[in-house]
Amino acid sequence: MQSVALIDYGSGNLRSAEKALVRAAAGTSQIVVTSDPETVAAADRVVLPGVGAFAACMKALSERPGLIEAMTEAVQVKGRPFLGVCVGMQLLATRGLEFGETPGLGWIPGDVRRVEPTDPAAKIPHMGWNTLIDPHGPAPIAGVGEAPMYFTHSFAFFPDDPADVAAYVDHGGRFPAAVAKGHVAGVQFHPEKSQSAGLALLARFLEWRP
Repeated sequence: MQSVALIDYGSGNLRSAEKALVRAAAGTSQIVVTSDPETVAAADRVVLPGVGAFAACMKALSERPGLIEAMTEAVQVKGRPFLGVCVGMQLLATRGLEFGETPGLGWIPGDVRRVEPTDPAAKIPHMGWNTLIDPHGPAPIAGVGEAPMYFTHSFAFFPDDPADVAAYVDHGGRFPAAVAKGHVAGVQFHPEKSQSAGLALLARFLEWRP
């Protein structure tokens, strides 16, 4: 049975992400909530959740001794499939521009910056259900189709290379809703709050062979 490391660094959506992954796995994967570097480095897959501010999440992740190094070994060295959720996706960026400038993991070059709708009727934070535009790339994201997903955020990840964007969403203007680069993927929306469509995405991630 494959092991899936769900990174525990104090994120507010950790337990809901765990429950969703367990349901999506349906007994085919062992979901391990952990901040232990050895467990993370040995995992077959890695999931990084996240809610809140980029700087606070990056600080919390950095304060777990050896955790970023273990994630890097599993994902960047061993090539294990990775999924970032909400701020967990944003942390893939080179830097976040929320409350100043904060370095990210730098696994996908780009910046996280505030969503600025051109339509004054589009409120920020962006909260609610939206259909993805042009979901493509790896199977977990390409398979979403027209199913709506649940968003709640004020900032978005804008990769330097448009080829790293795997889906868009429109909220008073179009911006990235998912990113992917090789075996590394991330989604701005919350699969764990997106009912059957979100569970289906997580199930595809657990089966993904990049």
